[in-house]
Amino acid sequence: MKQTVINELTTAEVKERLVVEQENLVKMRLNHAISPLENPQSIKDQRRTIARLHTELRKRELNDKK
Repeated sequence: MKQTVINELTTAEVKERLVVEQENLVKMRLNHAISPLENPQSIKDQRRTIARLHTELRKRELNDKK
């Protein structure tokens, strides 16, 4: 997920998407432990997406305090 897409989401949507992405990461890690994924790079991409969502939430939290 690109940062431009994340910027367009509302705060509630970002929080909801964060939960979904974290659940997907857990499932991917479990599946990878059982049998290797075709593209193990997707785990790294998933982690980066989660980090982008966390960053956006923090940015919005700081902007609300100003």
